[in-house]
Amino acid sequence: MLALIATLAIQALATMTVLTPPVFVGLAAPDIGVGTNAIGVFTAVIYAAACFAAAGAGGPVRRYGAIRVSQAGLVIGGLGLVCLATAWLPLVVLGAGFIGIGYGPMTPASSHILIRQTPPQRRALIFSIKQTGVPLGGALAGLVVPPLTLAFGWKGAALTVAAASLALAVASEPLRKSLDDDADPAAPTTGGGVFEALKLVFGIPVLRRLSLASLAYSAMQLCVSAFIVAFLTERVGIDLVTAGLIMAVAQAAGMVGRVLWGWLSDRLLTPHRALSLLGVSIAATGAALAMVTPAWPVALVGLVAALLGSVALGWNGVFLAEVARLAPPGAAGSATGGALAFTFVGALLGPPLFGLVIDLTDSYRVAFLVAAAFAALSGLAIMRRPAG
Repeated sequence: MLALIATLAIQALATMTVLTPPVFVGLAAPDIGVGTNAIGVFTAVIYAAACFAAAGAGGPVRRYGAIRVSQAGLVIGGLGLVCLATAWLPLVVLGAGFIGIGYGPMTPASSHILIRQTPPQRRALIFSIKQTGVPLGGALAGLVVPPLTLAFGWKGAALTVAAASLALAVASEPLRKSLDDDADPAAPTTGGGVFEALKLVFGIPVLRRLSLASLAYSAMQLCVSAFIVAFLTERVGIDLVTAGLIMAVAQAAGMVGRVLWGWLSDRLLTPHRALSLLGVSIAATGAALAMVTPAWPVALVGLVAALLGSVALGWNGVFLAEVARLAPPGAAGSATGGALAFTFVGALLGPPLFGLVIDLTDSYRVAFLVAAAFAALSGLAIMRRPAG
């Protein structure tokens, strides 16, 4: 329980750090001198850095301990928000890199902790509960950042979240004695960690298939998180606070979805069937969001966002539990990092391509439908190629 609570809290605040900029992008972009759609590039930089940081996390986790690596990630991510608050474009880009470097190791570190302490029959559920930290962080961003932005400006909001990251890093120090008890000071931290993690994933066919499927799912997840507020405020005519609330509703539904899908995978469905069904559901609800217009009641928009959030943010726990289960003994962190490299590629490519489609077509509808189509194809592919 201590491990679950600790990893959940760290994951939530790390995710809030990532999703804070998309909430106030409409105010920040003019100050920085870029367009609103530049949030896609900013998010891509975050996930490019996170991709390498995640894949290379196995060595540092083994040497320094998962909690120590998580503490460092919180501090580095907070520093990224400080850089963003300067509104100077070169530092803004550097800040995106820092946020990604801080975020990348969080899931490999938590998987390293949980795989040692979770009974096999509960892994999908426990990993899914831990992964509710992602939509929880998004919900916090949607609920907390708009009022902070209105009260202190977008720069003040960024600095406040940065301070919270530092505070949690300090508060986590007492956990090191019990949760970092397997740290090995002699373990190497470099020497091809990224490539070894990728080789590990490529060498196990089922891990390779699952990892590739996560590309489309993560792309849709990040496109929703990065663009939903801008879409609702710019094209649907909803005010910032209400749009932030709808984003929070979607993220909260993702929390419920992760637990539900984890339970279903443990009790009623095999992981690959659950992931197949999730892909089709992501596509259907993403297409529904694409149909939203200013004529829709706000309550109906919120319902669609909730349904989409429950699946687009609900797949990760099942995926990560299965990756950790299939990893060789003692290699859960490395396997998770290698698999997440593929996931982060989807997060890396999704938002900028989504923004490009908007630029080319002047339509969020087309962009959401394209992302939904890729999710549907991935779900059908998993259905045709069972994991095992």
